[in-house]
Parts: sequence; structure tokens; C-alpha cells
Amino acid sequence: MKRQKLKELKSKIRNLKIDICLFSDRHKYIVYPIYYVVLALLFYLIVYRLFFVNVLNIKINYTFDFSVFLEQRLTEESTYLNLLFWGLYTTLKISLISIIIAMTLGTLLAVFKLSKVKAFNFFASIYIEFFRNTPLLIQIFFWYFGSDPLIPDFFKDWLYKQDIEFAYGVIALSTYTAAFIAEEIRAGVQSIPKEQMEASRSQGLTFLQAMRYVILPQAFRIVIPPLINQSLNLTKNSSLVMAIGVVELTFSGRLIEAETSRIFEAFLAVTVLYLMLSLVISFAINQYNKHFLRYIKY
Repeated sequence: MKRQKLKELKSKIRNLKIDICLFSDRHKYIVYPIYYVVLALLFYLIVYRLFFVNVLNIKINYTFDFSVFLEQRLTEESTYLNLLFWGLYTTLKISLISIIIAMTLGTLLAVFKLSKVKAFNFFASIYIEFFRNTPLLIQIFFWYFGSDPLIPDFFKDWLYKQDIEFAYGVIALSTYTAAFIAEEIRAGVQSIPKEQMEASRSQGLTFLQAMRYVILPQAFRIVIPPLINQSLNLTKNSSLVMAIGVVELTFSGRLIEAETSRIFEAFLAVTVLYLMLSLVISFAINQYNKHFLRYIKY
């Protein structure tokens, strides 16, 4: 009798674990943030309160003051919270524009890399190897400080009528990320059976038509997970454009810290906003993958 009850209890515990895992996987964008918050609280209570304070008698004499975000700036008639949200808006804007350009350019490079025309293949190979193997910060400085002799005059005139720092930031992020996207799309295309290309060509489609209507839709379905990673990487890499004066999220946090001397509050807020932004991007692309691409078979 006791063994039977013990078996039933173990079975209920096992089923509960399965239900919890399924629920966590289904609602991971709600569960995971709560999980990390709980971990942070446990770390604070166990490591700091019990070990550092009670055992080692070490206490951090710092008082957090998040009301600093509601204070008016010293140089402008706006609050630091407005500055923070303006930086978030700029980060969203530069990331969205850059990922659209990078996806378009990366797809074109992948097609060039797979082309049998040697000139296209050579150009794509040189481009991908160059941009993948040089640091992004160096590329940002190159575009901003050293690209003038290489840019046609009409395009240069148009650039200088825009927000020049923002424009060069978009160019640097797009050209850099396109190299990685091209390799991922190429790998996705090569995972499609060759018979599909042959069947498409036998139906009268050209190489470009077969790629557009048959191969690439299936390849994109396969490479959605790595493309999510590239979108997240581009969003985080956008923080580097602060080096050329783009007032994005990291630059906003730096300004807040410089004007208020509240370094923990400023960069804690920036970290939380980056985390929320990454979770939203990942959630949006996964939902697109789930609801709009589920009918594509490969």
C-alpha cells in the first residue's frame, strides 16, 4: 500500500515537472524575466546580506536614488528620463534601418556567393571575409573619418544633408552585419536538396527566379534562429556608434552619469532597457516564425 502511494506520488511529481517545463517553454518571455529577477533577489539575500554583511562585515555604503531621472537637465529643459527614452528611440531606429538594409544586402551577397559567375562569387567572398574579420569599431571609424575619398560626390552631398553621424552608423552596422547574414543564408540555401533547384530550372525558371520563388523562402525558414541572433547582435552592437557621437541608449546613459554622477542608476537603467529590447525582438521574430512561416515545408 505504501509502495503504491509512493509510486503515485512520484508519478504526480513527474507530471508536475513536465507541466512546469511545458508552461515555461510556452510562456518563456514571461517566465524567464521573472526567473532572472528571482535569481537576482536570491543572490542579493544570500551572497550580499548573509555572506558579505553578516560574515565578512562588509557593507556597501551607497544609496540608490532613481528619482534622478525625474530631475531637469542642467543644459536643456527636459528630464533625464526624456534623454533616456530618446536614446532608446534612436537605438530602435538605427537597429531597424540597419537590419533591413543588412538583410537585403546579405541576401544579395548569398546569391552572389552561390552564383556560378566567377566575378560575382569572387566579389561576395572578398566582401564577406573582409567585413567578418575586421572589428566593427574600426569599420565605424573608417566610414566616419576615412570614407570621403571613396564616396561619390552626389551621395556625399546627400549624406551631409542628413544626420551625418546617424547615417554613417547605419552604413557601418549594415555592411558589417550583412556579411554574417550572407553566410547564414548561404548555409540555409545549401541545406535545401539540389533536386529542387533542378526541378525549378526544368520548369523554365531562371536561376534568380528559382532562388526567389522556391529556394530562398525555404532557406529563410531554416535560418530564422541565427537571424534572430544577428538581429540581437546588431541591436547590441549599435551601442558602438556612440563613438562617433550618435546619441543612442548607451550614450544617453553616459550623459546621465556625467551630469549627475549617478553611475549605477544610469547604467542599470540602460542594462534593463537593452534586456527588454532584446526580449521583445526575440519574441517578435519567433512569433513571425510561428504564425507566418509555418506553412512552408522543406
